[in-house]
Amino acid sequence: MTFYSGKCQIFDGTVPNARAGLKSVYRVALMVFFKRLKKRQQAIAAQELYQAIVAQARQPVFYLEAEVPDTVDGRYEMISLHAFLLMRRFKREESEEAEGLSQAVFDYMFADMDQSLREIGVGDLSVGKRVKEMAKVFYGRIYAYERALDTEEETLEDALERNHYGTVEEGVSKESLARLAHYIRKNDAFIAAQKMSDLKHGKVDFHNFATEAS
Repeated sequence: MTFYSGKCQIFDGTVPNARAGLKSVYRVALMVFFKRLKKRQQAIAAQELYQAIVAQARQPVFYLEAEVPDTVDGRYEMISLHAFLLMRRFKREESEEAEGLSQAVFDYMFADMDQSLREIGVGDLSVGKRVKEMAKVFYGRIYAYERALDTEEETLEDALERNHYGTVEEGVSKESLARLAHYIRKNDAFIAAQKMSDLKHGKVDFHNFATEAS
C-alpha cells in the first residue's frame, strides 16, 4: 500500500502561500497603523504649534506698544502674522512632512476660528462663509508679506500698513510700523534656524517684541 504518492495537497505549496499572504496582510496592517499614528502625532504637534502662535499673538505688548487694535480683527491679524512666519519655515523645508504639518496647522487654525465665531454668536448659516472670507484674507497676507520679504516690490512697512493695520482708520505711526517690521524680519530668521525635529514635536519659539528695537 502506498501511503504517500507525492501528491498530498497539504505539501503542495498551500501552506507557504498562506504564510506569504499572512505576511502581506501583516505588512499592510503595520503600514496603516503607523500611518494613523503619524497622523495623530502630526495633529498633536499642530495643536501645540497653534497654541504657541496664539500665546505669542496675545502678548499685550503688541496692543499697548505697536498700535495693534485690541479687537477681533486686530487679534486675528496677530494670529495670522505668526502663523505666516511658521508656515514660511515649513515652506523652506520642501518636504512632504513639512507640507503636511503646515496643512495641519492651517486646518487647526481655521477650525478654531470656526469655533470662536460660534462662541461670539455668529449664526450657523453664516459661520462657513465668514471662515472662507478669513481664509481668503490669510492667503492675501501670506502673498503680501512674502513679496515684501523676498522682493523689493513693496517694503514690509508698507505691506503692514496696508494689511495688518488696514482697519485702523486714524492710521499708525512710522515707529510702530518699523518696530513690527523689525520684529517680523528677526523672527523670520530665528524660526528659519529652528530644527524640523523640534517643530514636528510641537515646539516653536518666537523672539519677544518687547526686546526689539528698530
